[in-house]
Amino acid sequence: MSEGAAAMNAMSENWIAVGKLGDIPRLGSRRVLSRERTIAVFRTVNDEIYAIEDKCPHKEGPLSQGIVHDRCVTCPLHNWVISLETGEAQGADEGAVKTFRVRVADNGDILICTGDLAPAS
Repeated sequence: MSEGAAAMNAMSENWIAVGKLGDIPRLGSRRVLSRERTIAVFRTVNDEIYAIEDKCPHKEGPLSQGIVHDRCVTCPLHNWVISLETGEAQGADEGAVKTFRVRVADNGDILICTGDLAPAS
């Protein structure tokens, strides 16, 4: 993609505020409900923010209730470890959850890209 096309694409994307950085404790999470799915928003010890679908690929356990460590979350049901960066199961486990682009605005708002919220076609 050309630089101009990338800039045009970035300008056409919309972001929606889903809370404040201070609303999520370090190594914690919050759930965000959309029409299509539930999203788990995580904060790491280094204040990095990640958003993934809130269901483990194994047995659909609530990842938002899991333990955050490094850039991963461990499912509370069967201890599957899921990468917050890629959504992929780690180790010998196989499967993945959807990830969502997320960023923190200068005012502390957590923003999710609305283009990622559309249902898969």
